[in-house]
Amino acid sequence: MWPAERRSNILDLLRENGRVTVDDLAERMASSRETIRRDLNHLSIQGHLRKFHGGAELPHVDGESSYHIRMTENVRAKRRIATRAARLFDRGATLFVDTGTTTVFFAEELAKADDISVITNSSVIASSLVMAESTNRVYVIGGQQSGDGTCTFGALAVEQISVFHAADVVLAVGALDISTGLTSYSVDEAEIARAMIRQAKTVTVLADSSKLERTALFEVCPLNRLDRVVTENKLDDKSVAAFKQANVEVVVASE
Repeated sequence: MWPAERRSNILDLLRENGRVTVDDLAERMASSRETIRRDLNHLSIQGHLRKFHGGAELPHVDGESSYHIRMTENVRAKRRIATRAARLFDRGATLFVDTGTTTVFFAEELAKADDISVITNSSVIASSLVMAESTNRVYVIGGQQSGDGTCTFGALAVEQISVFHAADVVLAVGALDISTGLTSYSVDEAEIARAMIRQAKTVTVLADSSKLERTALFEVCPLNRLDRVVTENKLDDKSVAAFKQANVEVVVASE
């Protein structure tokens, strides 16, 4: 198992269980305890976990934000989606990637690839992309920092996005409905997503099934502006027909 894959698995177990031990990880991953300790050191330096004697736990966050809570929800579905989505992009790809929990999983998978350029407004995604030694390039958008410190937004961020051009944009999703299209629960995140869409040729949305057939307050783009939706479960016939009519490819991440 490559270091990036092993570290992704460690993070998934942490998100599902809250804490892990060196002995359990070594057994699960058929690795030595020293290898696991090195992985935990690496992830601790990057702020992904807090070590204790014999193991690690998720870092404590004062007044735990909705973002950190969401990182522990639907972990398996998000990992399936992220793994499948990462395979859609080859060496030399240029991507905008917006802030979101599923896009963090996607970045962790993308870290296993090489020679990919990513422009993001998420410090977490930027950190995830350098979890492994690779030739990937990461450009972090500046601007006003969010209250939980995970991303930037606002007029400065939008202005910086406008100087980049990428072949693809990969978006997390607040809500996606066949009638209203892609929407967000945050006006700031919606603004960033729209700015990235303007600078990209194709739009890929990562959406676990809990986000489908829902509508949030702020519009991002209509259904026919999307090129691809990656989800973990097959859609009903009505949704399949609507996506087909809008020329949107639906990619189902298998087990």
